[in-house]
Amino acid sequence: MVSGRYPGSIIAGDRLRQGAGRYRTERGWIIGRSIFGSQIRWQIAGLLCVITTINYLDRQAFAVAAPALVTEFGIDNTEFGTITAAFLFCYGIGHLLAGPFIDRVGTRAAFRLAVIAWSIAGFLHAFGRGFTSFILCRALLGLTEAANFPAAVKAIAEWFPHRDRSMAVGILTVGPGLGALLAPPLLGGLIILAGWRAAFIVPALAGFVWLWIWLRFYRSPETHPAVSDAERSLILADRPTGADQPATSGTWSGMLALLRHREVWGLLLSRISNDGAFYFFVSFLPLYLAQVQGFDLRQIAAFAWVPFLAADLGALAGGWFGRWLMVRGWSLDAARKLVIWGGAMLVVLTLPAATSESPAIALALIALAMFAIQAKAASLFALPADLFPSLQVGTVWGLFGAAGSLGAALFSFAAGWVSQHYAYAPVFVAVVVTQLLSAAFVSWLIPRIAVVEEGGDRPAALA
Repeated sequence: MVSGRYPGSIIAGDRLRQGAGRYRTERGWIIGRSIFGSQIRWQIAGLLCVITTINYLDRQAFAVAAPALVTEFGIDNTEFGTITAAFLFCYGIGHLLAGPFIDRVGTRAAFRLAVIAWSIAGFLHAFGRGFTSFILCRALLGLTEAANFPAAVKAIAEWFPHRDRSMAVGILTVGPGLGALLAPPLLGGLIILAGWRAAFIVPALAGFVWLWIWLRFYRSPETHPAVSDAERSLILADRPTGADQPATSGTWSGMLALLRHREVWGLLLSRISNDGAFYFFVSFLPLYLAQVQGFDLRQIAAFAWVPFLAADLGALAGGWFGRWLMVRGWSLDAARKLVIWGGAMLVVLTLPAATSESPAIALALIALAMFAIQAKAASLFALPADLFPSLQVGTVWGLFGAAGSLGAALFSFAAGWVSQHYAYAPVFVAVVVTQLLSAAFVSWLIPRIAVVEEGGDRPAALA
């Protein structure tokens, strides 16, 4: 057992030896503080952002390849929307299965299994032969990728005190935008150079590279050898004690028991309303630019990344602003709700994109919408960790993510049908309406954002 500099930081029985910026235990090498700096929790957030980026590259490959797949296999907008909806429907089912599983096996093991599974599922897309095979591949990818966000938010709940969580979630939610930002130039370039199959193979391989790093770096804050005593104390300061942790963590009966809380229904309805807008732009932007604005694949690769750069800036801005408010004395409740409502109201300003005939104006307004949606998400996605203890976060997020996937699946199917039979304008209107509804459900059903007591709906005050 190690004493002195890292008291109590290693799993019982391990011995520690430092060298070349790494720490050696009997379980292997762990990348440590001498390489990355002194605050390990922010490095964890960075790793979570990277895998979320890879996760979204895997799923965005189908959208970037859509013009080529439509031409080669004769897939129309309704079929494309159905394929997208199948992914999201199975993504929702995956959340329900993954949440309790993650709480039971832990963050590190959950990521190991999930990344292997979704990387294989992504690779299988390269063998697709039409509508039926792609819908099966997308369904498998949805089931396996669903573990990413519950596991990531559970890691944030384990590693971050309340005041830092919106910033950590902001860093995490850079991943979807960054993946979607990189996808058009990176995957579009791969398609131009090597064909559409390369767009599925390369992200799958990247997942295995990340996993190698993750298994050598990640430990809980209690056992990580590179965490200072000061950082460990900060992380653990507002964590519930073992006696306060729910006995039903990691069980499906525990998931059902959560539904008696009003706050859980606020999470579910806000997420059902929220996710359709983001997934519409992620999935349909290349098709919208091709069908409405006349872009070819090279133009899509050159310009479709702009809204997703804005999404990343929004995620960071929303996370930073929420933390800034709390550091200056705002309550958790007030800070979260201000950011959520601010993002929702900002989306309203983007409504002229519905009728714009200028590609530049349309892209700029879509970029503003994505900025606002992700700024809002930095606080909205932090709510499960704000409302429930870390041992329950995976299960709560399972419900939360499943609700978002269900809403996004319905939105995607409707968007495909409406855009094929009418126009894209009604879909843009729906983007605005659903964001306002999402914020309204938070205010209505979560009167005060604070840790929910296990015995009832009344939240306990945070220290």
